[in-house]
Amino acid sequence: MLESRGFNLFMAFVCHQLLIAAFYFQYVDGMDPCPLCIFQRIAVFVLGLWFLLQGIHKPLLASRWNLLYNLGALLTLLIGAAISARHGYLQSLPPELVPACGPSLDYLVDMLPFMQLLDVVLKGSGECAAVSWRLLGFTMPIWLLFFFIATGVMVITRLYRYFKPSQSIF
Repeated sequence: MLESRGFNLFMAFVCHQLLIAAFYFQYVDGMDPCPLCIFQRIAVFVLGLWFLLQGIHKPLLASRWNLLYNLGALLTLLIGAAISARHGYLQSLPPELVPACGPSLDYLVDMLPFMQLLDVVLKGSGECAAVSWRLLGFTMPIWLLFFFIATGVMVITRLYRYFKPSQSIF
């Protein structure tokens, strides 16, 4: 079931809905995203693309394409989970330990080379530590971390099936 076309398209739809929810919170509720939020959105978008491509292509279980799609999804999940974990960590800091607010992401993109931009953004800033929404006591980055972990377990299961050793004759 985890390798079916329908499941891959469903997971692409889930990623789509996560992005729709993010845009709802931004444009309807007026919650401006911080740089870490934007990078998490990019991770969800790329993950959705991996699932969409695999759903459209529907490679055989033992094909190299299947391996490529699942490894790409796993890499995206690891990056997204790391960003979500960092964001959740910043939100859990006491106010005196929160880093100072920095310049906007637009300004950083215009002024810094790519690697410096990543370094500055992933360190986070004061705006990343602000908590403006909770559900059952968890913030948005933590819910997204749960999603990345659960989806990662599913992708690892798929990869295990790909690399599963052949049946022994004993």
